[in-house]
This record gives sequence, C-alpha cells and structure tokens, in this order.
Amino acid sequence: MCGFELGRPGHLARRGFVGNIIYDWGGPAFKATYFFIYIRDLEMKNKDEKATPKQIVLDLGVEVQRDVNGIEMGVLENGIPFLTQRGLALAAGAPRSALHEISQEWVDHFDDEVITKDRISFIKTYLFGQGYTDRSLYIEVIRDGQPHYAYPDVVCMAVLEYYAFESRSPNQQAKDTYRAFAALGLRRFIYESLNYTPGDKWQYHNERVSLLNNKAPLGYFIVFHEITGLIVDLINADLTVNDKTIPDISVGQMWAKHWKEFKYASIWGERIACEHNYPARYPQARSNPQEASAYPNHALAEFRRWFRYDYLVFKFPEYMLKKAPSLKGGKDEAIKIGTMYAPKKLR
Repeated sequence: MCGFELGRPGHLARRGFVGNIIYDWGGPAFKATYFFIYIRDLEMKNKDEKATPKQIVLDLGVEVQRDVNGIEMGVLENGIPFLTQRGLALAAGAPRSALHEISQEWVDHFDDEVITKDRISFIKTYLFGQGYTDRSLYIEVIRDGQPHYAYPDVVCMAVLEYYAFESRSPNQQAKDTYRAFAALGLRRFIYESLNYTPGDKWQYHNERVSLLNNKAPLGYFIVFHEITGLIVDLINADLTVNDKTIPDISVGQMWAKHWKEFKYASIWGERIACEHNYPARYPQARSNPQEASAYPNHALAEFRRWFRYDYLVFKFPEYMLKKAPSLKGGKDEAIKIGTMYAPKKLR
C-alpha cells in the first residue's frame, strides 16, 4: 500500500513459501510464517489481559464537553459521543450511586452465561445485541487533571430504556429523555447539541505535508515525513486516522534501535539532531519544538525497506493492539489496521 518495494542492501527481494501458498515478500522468506504465528500470539495475549476486569485510564482526551439543559455530554477524541456519569444519572432520573452499582454489576456478571430478568441481565442483552462487548460500561479519561467517566451513547440508551420501561418503578424523567434522544439518535443529538462535526481525515495528511517548519536539513530525512504515506493507506481503507494510529514515536524509537544494531553510521554517516514541530492538533505539540534525529539520505532506501517489511508487518500490529481502547472500533479495528500490511497471497 505504501509502495515501498526496495530490497535491503545485500539481499534480493524474493517470494516466500508457507505450505503451498506463495507470498510476495521482500526479504527473508521465513518471516511470512512467523507473521501469522505472531498475530495469533498477540490476540491470545490480548485475551489474557482482558481476563481480569480492570478499568484503566486511556490515552484519550475529550474533544468537546458541555452542559446541555443540565445534562453533561461530550465527544471523545476518537469521535465517541458520551454522557458523564452525572449527566446520565440526571437523564435517567436515577442517583449516581445506582450508575456506580450498574457499572460494577456489569464487571461482576460479564461472563455469566445464564440470563435472568434482573437489571444487569436486561442491560447485557441490550448491549450484546448492539455489539457492545467492552468489559466496562464507561471510558475513564482525565480532564483538567481529574478522572471523568464517559458513558458511550449505546450504553446510555441501554440504561435509559431500562429506567424508562423495564424497572420496577419506571420514571417519567427517563421516558422523556429517552424519547428526546431516540427521535434523533443519541449520537446525532450530542453532535448537534455541541455543534460538533467529525473531523476530515485528510487534515492529518495535509498538515504533515504542508508544515514548512518540519523540513529536514539538506541531505537528510526525518521519520515524521517518511511515514506520511501510512495516513493515505488508512484513509483509502476508511479506517481511523488520528495521532493514536500514526506511530511517529514508535517508528522513531524502533528505527533508532535498528540503526544502532546494524551500525549504519559507519556505512552512511552519522545522524544529526534537528528541530521538529508537530501540528497543533497533536498532543506532542504542547512541547514544541521537539528534538528529532535526521538521517543521511543515503540510508533512505534501507529505512523504507525496514519500515515496509519489518515495522509495518511485525511491530505495527502490536502497537495497534495497545491502542485498541482508543479506537471507535476497538480491538476489531485495531487488528484490521495492524494487519493491513500482511504479506499478500499470489494466485
């Protein structure tokens, strides 16, 4: 997808064999076998990590949040609309303590196979039917230095429907709120109430290629510019494009390690320090200017080979699984993004 089809110095690009399947591969053929084992092991590791329910604070910020008619609502950086715990409690006409209890019941009974007629069973049936399978009903984020519990729109509708129609004592507040939200759909209701418009994915691409103060020194390249093609691939595949899915720091660290390990400075010359600025929408922009490493252009072919056939195939999947909670599509989208550079079968 990136079009980097360059061979590593001293190695011929060739086809690799796994069983009776031929893979179009640039580099050691045996890596194709390890790729599938690697992805399988990552998924197993991810399942093991989820076995013990524990809500963690995500590397995810709040794009916008306001009080609308007394109800706190907002949109996370990944586009997920939410109500705060306080906002959901007011909307449902229930005490916040009840929301806390429901959230804990969800964790305690998530793996129960028997569905009864109690409160959490109704909510489980509703959410599982909507494809919601996270082990927490809320996303914990930090805002103004304080933890905030963001309940996604689908969770809010499940809770509202329960209090409006299914609880032993249905309340009018929940019914009124449910009808108001259901008329437009809660996602659209929150977006319109906050005047929020989902971002243009091409902004991330345009900002990177047009930022004049990120030009590398003459005769050198920087990682930031070289991985911009990844954004185009994500856009063309209709996948999430944001600072979580563009692995600038990860690529920079891994490439620096590769550079030292193979002593490339003795082949192409020393890298040099240069000043680098991230676009304003990136969290890293808060500490601009950054110090980055610029590498000799003579090493550019090797970087592109390494990035396409080593990093994107073997390192990127693991990176994306760690970012899964920050994606709207969760683990499924993380795997889809992480494996988009898998070796292709030849017919």
